[in-house]
Amino acid sequence: MRFRFAAIGVALTLAFAALHYGSTWSTSSDVLAALVGRGDEAFVILNWRLPRVTAALAFGAALGLAGALFQNLTRNALGSPDVIGLDTGAYTGALVAITLLGGGAGMLQASSVLGGLAAAAAVYVLSAGRSGLSGLRLIVVGIAVNAILTAVNSWIVLRAELDVAIAATGWSAGSLNGVDWDELVVPLSVLGALAIVLAGLAHTMHQAALGDDVAVTSGVRLDRLRLLLVATGVGCTATVTAVAGPIVFIALAAPQIGRRLAREAGVPLLPAALAGAVLLLAADLTAQVLLAPTALPVGVVTTALGGCYLIWLLMVEVRRR
Repeated sequence: MRFRFAAIGVALTLAFAALHYGSTWSTSSDVLAALVGRGDEAFVILNWRLPRVTAALAFGAALGLAGALFQNLTRNALGSPDVIGLDTGAYTGALVAITLLGGGAGMLQASSVLGGLAAAAAVYVLSAGRSGLSGLRLIVVGIAVNAILTAVNSWIVLRAELDVAIAATGWSAGSLNGVDWDELVVPLSVLGALAIVLAGLAHTMHQAALGDDVAVTSGVRLDRLRLLLVATGVGCTATVTAVAGPIVFIALAAPQIGRRLAREAGVPLLPAALAGAVLLLAADLTAQVLLAPTALPVGVVTTALGGCYLIWLLMVEVRRR
């Protein structure tokens, strides 16, 4: 409980700090006045900075939830959407929408979700053996599917027209630059609906985490539960990817950070969501400030952090053995 209050406090502090930053730093009095619709900087803060802060918090929480779902499903700390190819599959779907279908935001989001679901279906089918679903096998198959889809994505970009290829390549880094309220209405609604679904599945999911035999004896329908978890996790990942591009590391690290700091059993959902929100907002603020006035894509920062996290995780595993 202490971690949850602390994480909410840190998130609110970072959000308040992020509202100060733009082409120039605003004063706290200007930010507070803008939040109630007053002051000369109200338009900039409410329509440019606040959507970005809201997106960082919501998308970070969604990626944290997706990571927790797949880590519970695979029972492995490496079982996250960006490792097993779901991010890449969603990006493939988005690339198809950009290069072939030429659709708008709705087409992009739908195609991204379909691409993520197709990747998840491929990984699920290929990793399900006669003895049932194996977490380790799912991760290995996911890494292979990720590599194949990465090659496909590169081929699509190389075959596209120059201006489309440049836009797609820049978007592939994962960025919150230029996000506005119009782009957030549908994604926030979808993520809210998925969060409600997860709230209903949370108890059953933790029962399944105790082991297949225990789950079955307690009345859990494992196949149905796994399909729901995969679909919900893909929905969270693909929704974020459709708006901001593939943002790596958050889904991988947030569940483990949340679990360790909250000191709870398994991989709990709420600590993972809170840790994801804090991580993505902190990374986005760092991306804006690091090479100011040039704003880096947030995915550049999260990729660097992800590399450090993986090295640390491998060192911990080596020490255990």
